[in-house]
Amino acid sequence: MKLPSPLPRPRERGVVLLFCLIILVVLLAGGVAVVRSMNASLFSAGNLAFKRDLVNRGEQAAQKVLTEFRTGGLAGATADIDSNQALNYSAKTLPTNARGIPQALLSTEAYGAVATTKIENAVDKVTIWYVIDRLCSDVGAAATLGPKGCVYAPLNTQVTGGSSQRAREDLPPPATLIYRLSVRVDGPRDTQVFLQSSFTKPQT
Repeated sequence: MKLPSPLPRPRERGVVLLFCLIILVVLLAGGVAVVRSMNASLFSAGNLAFKRDLVNRGEQAAQKVLTEFRTGGLAGATADIDSNQALNYSAKTLPTNARGIPQALLSTEAYGAVATTKIENAVDKVTIWYVIDRLCSDVGAAATLGPKGCVYAPLNTQVTGGSSQRAREDLPPPATLIYRLSVRVDGPRDTQVFLQSSFTKPQT
């Protein structure tokens, strides 16, 4: 008995292999993109952490300035009439850029013309630059400059009521001068933050 001859095998053209290689290339490119995206995200998260830390470090300047106004060289009734470069204090408003940042914080030369003190941490490589300026148009006594020359804020006074209060209803509320604290904090990886706050002279 004669067996039937086997059918001829189809010729292999490698189409499936070609598609597999294309898919592997696409997957490899996607993997590289994911790794780069993760690295960028980690870098951004690290910078945000540095900035958050620098914001917290900037509070040191605020604490030092308030201490100077309470018990230090700016605590006296007339201590703030003239500028005090040793305490980073200007008795008149400092010129600023379009964003309201004093020019003194934008360069070392300008800073040296207004202030001499800075807070440094050599271990963490953090430097705090700060200036205080009184929001007045010129130096001198605020009473002489008046409301047109200085910026005032009303004091929060407690109203007790009663007939004794009626005699004061037509009087203007007491006011106090406003000071501005501007801070620049430099940290690792060329991280830099600017902080600014306004305050009134604390009661000693």
